[in-house]
Amino acid sequence: MANRKMLNCLSLFVITFLIVSATASAQSNSGKPWNSDLVQNANLWTNRLNDAIVSNADGGLRVEVAPGKTWAIAAIPNIIMPANTISIEVSIKSLSGGGKWLMRLYNGDFSTLGVFESVSTAGVHFVTPEPGLLILTRGQRLEIQLGLEGQPGSYVVFQGVKFITGKLKTYAHTIPGQKDIPCVDYMPNLPEPLKILNWRQKARDFDRLAFDFDAKGKFLPLIWLDNSRVNIDFPTFGMPSYVGGNNATGENHEGITCMGAVLGATVAGINKSKQNHNYVAMCEAYYNKKNGMDLAFDSMNVNGTTGSFWYDILPNMQIFDLAFLYPHEMPMQGMTKTIANRWRDACIVMGGGKTTIPDFDHTAFNFKTMKPEDNGQWREPDSAAGVAWLEYAAYRKWKDPQYLQAADWAMRFLDDRKKSPYYECLLPWGVITCAKMNAELGRKYDLDKMLNWCFGWSQIREGWGIILGNWGGYDCAGLMGSIVDSNGYAFLMDTFLQAGALVPIVRYDPEYARAIGKWMLNLTNAVRLFYPNQLPRDHQTYVEWKGDPKSCIAYEGLRNVWEGISPYATGDPLRLNWGPKTDLGIYGSCFVGVLGGIVHPTNVAGVLQLNCLDTDFYHGKAYPTYLVYNPYPQPKKVRISLGDYRCDLYDAVSNRIIAKNVVHDTLISIPSDFAMVLVLTPPNGKTTIQRDKKMINGVVVNYHVAQSVH
Repeated sequence: MANRKMLNCLSLFVITFLIVSATASAQSNSGKPWNSDLVQNANLWTNRLNDAIVSNADGGLRVEVAPGKTWAIAAIPNIIMPANTISIEVSIKSLSGGGKWLMRLYNGDFSTLGVFESVSTAGVHFVTPEPGLLILTRGQRLEIQLGLEGQPGSYVVFQGVKFITGKLKTYAHTIPGQKDIPCVDYMPNLPEPLKILNWRQKARDFDRLAFDFDAKGKFLPLIWLDNSRVNIDFPTFGMPSYVGGNNATGENHEGITCMGAVLGATVAGINKSKQNHNYVAMCEAYYNKKNGMDLAFDSMNVNGTTGSFWYDILPNMQIFDLAFLYPHEMPMQGMTKTIANRWRDACIVMGGGKTTIPDFDHTAFNFKTMKPEDNGQWREPDSAAGVAWLEYAAYRKWKDPQYLQAADWAMRFLDDRKKSPYYECLLPWGVITCAKMNAELGRKYDLDKMLNWCFGWSQIREGWGIILGNWGGYDCAGLMGSIVDSNGYAFLMDTFLQAGALVPIVRYDPEYARAIGKWMLNLTNAVRLFYPNQLPRDHQTYVEWKGDPKSCIAYEGLRNVWEGISPYATGDPLRLNWGPKTDLGIYGSCFVGVLGGIVHPTNVAGVLQLNCLDTDFYHGKAYPTYLVYNPYPQPKKVRISLGDYRCDLYDAVSNRIIAKNVVHDTLISIPSDFAMVLVLTPPNGKTTIQRDKKMINGVVVNYHVAQSVH
């Protein structure tokens, strides 16, 4: 799945012109400010990629595809955009031969930024780039690239390019005792248009459709029994990764998708071990036992590695999650120990020792050869985050110091690193591990640095990180994806997984309550746009399918702009034509239960009650804990749902009891633009403090009581 994204971002012709562009750009030591007159002088567009034919004609810059070619780009290096650029306007005088024009920016540090891609109409085109893109390009020497894709002889005439200036809006608010996440400051306090779906119901609707063996219609059912019995002596089940996926039978299924569906449903409150099948036990099929690997992989017979760290680590994390949620599934309990042993062995091979730490700066680890692998195309150093999570979970479970040593090795690798290692989806799990080890064991790992990595942009994968912009009138801040592909391309799976990993952080460090609460409101509001019934029909790639009347299966991705339409729900299969008949991604939709478990609305629109325990796997003894953020410019009376749990309501942010002996629902007042971490403690419990930890009846309710606002 992610490797397909990488191929999408780094297509062959892009790689070709980046090499040429980088060489030319490096030859100049100074940049020149952009001037609109540059478009009128073809001689200045010195980088003519793929033999582009470049001239001044018809009142502008004419770029033509050469004989025998399918694309052409004219580029001018060493340009500096105006410092306060907030939008870009491109005027197309004429377009011939059915070609599709493009405009890109190139910088050696973060590669190609797709401002306009595959536009098929002339006239004036206006775009507000992703704010992250503007932040990255500020003051940088850039190469401006204008071109088109089309048949030989097709051409485009660029009449003008304008960089429109203004001020990027920020929503910073200094609150004593709270730490800002600078990226979150660019997100609106109250995103618009505001619409919070019933995520628990969405998770249940997905579960009902995805596990329906009797569903009738095109591309249905989405599930089948696989009786291959590769690693277990009973059938397992399969699902395609996309609706309309190829060969949706037999052993052709992915563990990340199928285990994700079981895990997501469980987090949303569905017991998957007691249905028409024990789906939890069926997930043991991905534990590669028959071939001697003794590890979970994305498929049932992987001979050493898939060639990608995250593909090999995430399935093992899913086994750990299911073992935590279903302690009665005994085979899984043993699997977790073997998994921890195997990855600790990998750490030792990569350099872990008494005075040394492993080097995770590789593409993958091959458990057949017991050597790290490098493919020469990309590296996945955030594998250290996944390994840290696995090993610390094993330490919490088995209390064996060798697992703690391995967790420390991985955390030290991240702690020593200066640049963001974010590749796909593992980094946030290292960040929650950092928060837990600091709080529970007194470690001093740099949580602030690692958390900001999750809210910035990767320095290992071009443009990968957090979305900040408003796309076509919809605030889309908080989603995860690429800011450089089509001026923004967010992915559902990565968004769900980051939410699950980072919400529990406020249990261990309440100083981040406001930032995490504000981000989660933006994310929860924007992620609905992946679902077919949340966008107009002409804003999505596949509207013909009638098999999902409740719209519980979402698109793989959401683009800022596609062929002039914003936003646009899409995916990689149809664009890259690799087989699946739709862009509807089951592999991302299956994790909807993460929000189904975490997100609960209150009586105030936009004020969410976020469950901090549902995805905090392998936590110590804890009372129910909720994060509540008020995004409004005035205090709000918020009804907190307590169920049948009679309790005192302790706020870890202010370090005080705010309600005593309450049950069911209770109203609390939350100040403007403020967050609380509410812990449901026993009424009149005994309070003790050990070092920096506050406990009620012996259970920690605040790991950093000295930092709380009084």
